[in-house]
Amino acid sequence: MKITELRPMLWTEDLHKTVAFYTETLGFTPDVVKHDWGWASLSLDDVSLMFTVPLKFDSPTEHPAPEKISFSGSLYFTTEDVDAMWEKLEDITTICYGIENFDHGMREFAIYDNNGYMLQFGQEISE
Repeated sequence: MKITELRPMLWTEDLHKTVAFYTETLGFTPDVVKHDWGWASLSLDDVSLMFTVPLKFDSPTEHPAPEKISFSGSLYFTTEDVDAMWEKLEDITTICYGIENFDHGMREFAIYDNNGYMLQFGQEISE
């Protein structure tokens, strides 16, 4: 059995703002955006993300919506030029931590998207 792709499905309360953040700020392309469904699929290079507005269902056996949207982790994007990405984003996003070299061999920084999700960007440090 082979898993061929991981494409996170993240919840958002405002699909319009989320699509705008990821396309206008980060440069993602909208593959499919269905505002009437409350769903979008976006991609950038080899990365794909999906976003959905959690729906309130009558039946508890269907996908129940959370009381509050949250995510216990971060999305880590590996990039070929983390310094250029930092220069693009540092003045137009909410910074979690600035760019720096870490002992684990990565140069990275982190921002928050419009939903409060932490997005980390990193590049392996050359010897």
